[in-house]
Amino acid sequence: MLNIPDLVEKMQEYREELPPAPEPLVMPEGKEIARWIDHTNLHPDAAPDQIVDLCSEAVEYGFASVCVNPVNVPLAAEKCRGTDVDVCAVAGFPLGANMTAVKAVEASSSVSAGADEIDMVLNIGALKGKAYGVVFKDILAVARIVHAQDALLKVIIETALLSRPEKIMACLLVKEAGADYVKTSTGFSSGGAVLEDVELMFRLVAPDLKVKAAGGIGSYQKARAMIRAGASRIGASAGVAIVEEAGD
Repeated sequence: MLNIPDLVEKMQEYREELPPAPEPLVMPEGKEIARWIDHTNLHPDAAPDQIVDLCSEAVEYGFASVCVNPVNVPLAAEKCRGTDVDVCAVAGFPLGANMTAVKAVEASSSVSAGADEIDMVLNIGALKGKAYGVVFKDILAVARIVHAQDALLKVIIETALLSRPEKIMACLLVKEAGADYVKTSTGFSSGGAVLEDVELMFRLVAPDLKVKAAGGIGSYQKARAMIRAGASRIGASAGVAIVEEAGD
């Protein structure tokens, strides 16, 4: 059972002093970075041939996953079947303002259609309104149904819209709800991944959870900087460019 007063107290403590720094991640070298990337196309006008190309590139370059909208999951699952590339689908995207039941059905339907991972957007308005129980139950409901189907859950907190205390509380709630990752951004808001936010999130959730950095990561050096800051996964539409820049 979530104890909100204790969580608020912990948030206040972490505003003053963060928990000890976790062990840094082992950095990938060169084109190894491909296995850290979710190759992404979440544009509303993404046509089937573009999803096919996305999957072909993911298989060719060895990306961790392709990240697509739910409607494109069956096609992506077909094209990635028998490879090491997972399929990631979004839920409650990009606003996080869907009702919990809708997010849960959306996530479950995507997994049933072939998704291995779900990236959901938390209820940002509830977080900013300090309705922490609402935020927690929203994540918990999706986590339970996703995990029951042996899939992973990443929770997007949309850091660009949050104050530092809100970022801390969001990470604590994601951790309490039992998700697998906390993720910076949708890439559709006012800003994307920022190193300071990734460092903060890593400090707050590791080693129990992992961090995904997404939004505005378009170069090899920036991707490496995000990993150095604590990101175990990079969400990027520029995955091919990043790996090509990495060289041999």
